[in-house]
Amino acid sequence: MKTNWKNLVLYAVIILIGILFIVPLFTSQVKPQEVPFSDFLNQVESGKVKEVIIRGEVVEGKLLDDKQFTSRAINYPQLIPTLRQKGVNFKIEPPQDSGWAWSLLLQLIVPIAFLALLWFLLMRQAQGANSQAMSFGRSRAKPLVGKINVTFKDVAGVDEAKEELQEIVEFLKTPEKFQKLGARIPKGLLLVGPPGTGKTLLARAIAGEADVPFFSLSGSDFVEMFVGVGASRVRDLFTQAKKQSPAIIFMDEIDAVGRHRGAGLGGGHDEREQTLNQLLVEMDGFDPKVNVIVVAATNRPDILDPALLRPGRFDRQVVLDKPDIKGRKGILEIHAKGKPFAQDVDLAIVARRTPGFTGADLENVMNEAAILAGRLNKNEINREDVEEAIDRVMAGPQKKSRVISDHEKKVVAHHEVGHALLSHLLPKADPVHKISILPRGMALGYTLQLPEQDKHLISKGEALDQIKVMLGGRIAEEMMFGDNEITSGAQNDLIRATELAKKMVCEFGMSSLGTRTFGRKDRQIFLGRDIGEMKDYGERTADAIDKEVEKIIDDCHKQATEILMQKKNRLVDLANKLIEKETLEGKELDQLLNGIKKKDEPDQKS
Repeated sequence: MKTNWKNLVLYAVIILIGILFIVPLFTSQVKPQEVPFSDFLNQVESGKVKEVIIRGEVVEGKLLDDKQFTSRAINYPQLIPTLRQKGVNFKIEPPQDSGWAWSLLLQLIVPIAFLALLWFLLMRQAQGANSQAMSFGRSRAKPLVGKINVTFKDVAGVDEAKEELQEIVEFLKTPEKFQKLGARIPKGLLLVGPPGTGKTLLARAIAGEADVPFFSLSGSDFVEMFVGVGASRVRDLFTQAKKQSPAIIFMDEIDAVGRHRGAGLGGGHDEREQTLNQLLVEMDGFDPKVNVIVVAATNRPDILDPALLRPGRFDRQVVLDKPDIKGRKGILEIHAKGKPFAQDVDLAIVARRTPGFTGADLENVMNEAAILAGRLNKNEINREDVEEAIDRVMAGPQKKSRVISDHEKKVVAHHEVGHALLSHLLPKADPVHKISILPRGMALGYTLQLPEQDKHLISKGEALDQIKVMLGGRIAEEMMFGDNEITSGAQNDLIRATELAKKMVCEFGMSSLGTRTFGRKDRQIFLGRDIGEMKDYGERTADAIDKEVEKIIDDCHKQATEILMQKKNRLVDLANKLIEKETLEGKELDQLLNGIKKKDEPDQKS
């Protein structure tokens, strides 16, 4: 922290003057009593005066009882003879001419100086407040130069995006190579993707690779309650960046300031729209020779203003999706650096074990595994720690304190085995990896399926098999305990099955209603633009959609019931084994499931 010596000296002077002004008021001696000259003579005549000091016309003395007094003697030549006659000790001193000057300093000059300094402080404070008010519209972004040690080597799972961004780095490093060919430097780059896919990390990697000033701030930093502040901050930000060109401006969560104009319920011209207008002007008004690139990130590109997305502003949109198995392995290797792993930990298996995980999820898995190993005082992280960390990230921590009755444990075991059996028996369902009846998070038990490879498309047969697997838990309860004993444990399964069946009808065109879609696609509504536009079909079509969804679920329920009825004995045996072990996975689970032959299953038409 820097010391402000000017302020320290100023405060020291004020304190010193205050001491000079106040201390004499408390430390001055009690003034001696002034008596008439006649009384003074009477005291001398009566022999009560002990000693006297004569200073011009002023006579100061002390009585025999040590009481002090003062008096004035004007043109009285007999005073000294009288004192000699009465034996009074006396002394003659010159008069004190400097007393009035010190008194004037204390009573006049010191207060004036104190008031002058006080006025100076008040004026300075007022100027400071005015300066703060003027700086309220300045950008809060500070350039980071040489402080970013993140490069593309620290980013994995987004190889295509890194190739796109490598060109941006080349533009910043050697712009003349492109300008001589007539190429224009991109003005903006929009990173789009779900949360946790590495948008901010990629932006920092660009700055680390290019080694240029990096201005970082979020979209909400521009928006204040005072109108015009956001626009002023945008102007100041771009002014700073142009002065330090080449530079990068990174705006995280740009949807906070870049939303579609005129789409709010309150209408129009508010502070956010003024800020957006200024941003549009600044991005379009760059000097072609000024190497400033705006990088923005958002997970809601659908609500951004079209003027912000046109070429000439955000020239490129780089989509960051969830990583595939190869990308997950690369991300795990980055986050595994510096962590001691046992020989039984294979990151390739962990990558296969974590489909759908983002980069942030995988980093969390590695961190949770290290925490679990440290909690058990281990010197290295083994496979069990990693498996438990994955389960914690997916389903939450294990609820060891939750007490479940024997009957509920039996119901949960049959429910989960119903899912697992159908996952194993249906040809287009993902194979089961783990079954557990240990409470975790909000669930009393769970069945974990793992696809053999990453999938980007889903067929009709795969969708129908997924619905059958989702219904397997409820069907197992119906078979083993009767309709009156079914539980609420299948709530989430039924919700997911209904959603998938509705997507088959309304979005995928996989029903008898034909190859068309019904309604807007499933996404978040942007209020003011999408309201009143979600439904594009009539009531008769709505009834037909409901009937078709119901038919898909009923058919799947019927076919899945037939399969499980044929395997009822194996269902009971596997459920009893699960109650005994509480968790079945790995080779033990494979041996139990492989003993159940799929050839006994009747042909199913999916």
